[in-house]
Amino acid sequence: MAADMIPPAKPFIPREDIEELKGDLEKILSSGMLTLGTYTKAFEEQFRNFVKAKYAVAVNSGSSALEIALRTHNLKRGDEVIVPTNTFGATAASVVFAGGRPVITDVSPRTMTLDASIVKRVITKRTKGVLAVHIGGMVCPDIAGIKEICDKRDLFLVEDAAHAHGSRIDGKMAGTLGSAGCFSFYPTKVMTSGEGGMITTDNEEIAKNAGVLRDQGKENFNSSRIIKLGFNWRMPEICAALGILQLRRLPDFIERRNKIARMYDDAVDKLGLERVVTPPNHVNNYYKYTFFMPKNVDRDKFKALCRNQGVAYGGEVYWPPLHLQPAFKKFLDKKAQFSVAEDWCSRMVNPPVFSQMTADQVQRVIQVTTQTITELRK
Repeated sequence: MAADMIPPAKPFIPREDIEELKGDLEKILSSGMLTLGTYTKAFEEQFRNFVKAKYAVAVNSGSSALEIALRTHNLKRGDEVIVPTNTFGATAASVVFAGGRPVITDVSPRTMTLDASIVKRVITKRTKGVLAVHIGGMVCPDIAGIKEICDKRDLFLVEDAAHAHGSRIDGKMAGTLGSAGCFSFYPTKVMTSGEGGMITTDNEEIAKNAGVLRDQGKENFNSSRIIKLGFNWRMPEICAALGILQLRRLPDFIERRNKIARMYDDAVDKLGLERVVTPPNHVNNYYKYTFFMPKNVDRDKFKALCRNQGVAYGGEVYWPPLHLQPAFKKFLDKKAQFSVAEDWCSRMVNPPVFSQMTADQVQRVIQVTTQTITELRK
């Protein structure tokens, strides 16, 4: 990517944090404890305190967090878990890897997430739980309605909060709205640990089992006794050290991204385009900002023209949706309809958003976007 190109995403690690991380690295390497040591424990404690959960279990990726969380719910062959089509492949794959079957559904217009009416339509006698996805940093708006259904039918509710660090609804943090929340710290996310993930829960048994599963199924770190079939899903100490520094910055990152989003709101509204609207009872971390192309404008051409002018639009959240992905065809109900997702996902675009983005860069994105859409509409 050219030096003057505005990228779609970029991790922000300030110079003073880099210097502090150098000292942490020396301590970690000198200690000889490179995994599941004091930094991992500190990161877990600070993250659970931040989201106001009783427990947090650090792992090596958001995908691992999802699979572990689902495994703690003891899925058996034939058990179904409801999953929205508008999500990353890892969401549905984690259900399969945990022993269940994903039931892939359409999504609600504009919010691009599950809602209670969708969940009601697809529940069967085999349904064991719901995997609600918070898209682009906005908590699933009907999470309360979905939870009410789950509670009445004795179904679990797991949050895919990979996008939603610090996001809230009605004052409640993402990661505390179901039986377990699953976060990703991949480099493009609002905060990163390089690679890594986190499971949050108020359930002691889920937390205990997650800790066992992430470490090859051993009863504890110092034991060789395998009590469950787990994997090497541990978070390295170096990743935890970076995660601690990034968590400290997270409120500021969210504030900066909201300022960028307000500038984009004004520009998109002036163009008369549709956008995802954050309800007033939400705090959105704006991992992604989403608006929609007019139906007569070719998205790929738009993105290519913007890139030629130094503005790199990122990958959508998500295209293709799950029901159009070859790996998930065998899980589809032949009668299932995905008209909402196919329309909205095929037209969504995500302009650059990153925490150190300058006002000049935002204005450049707006200028190029406005000019390009105006030309393509002619």
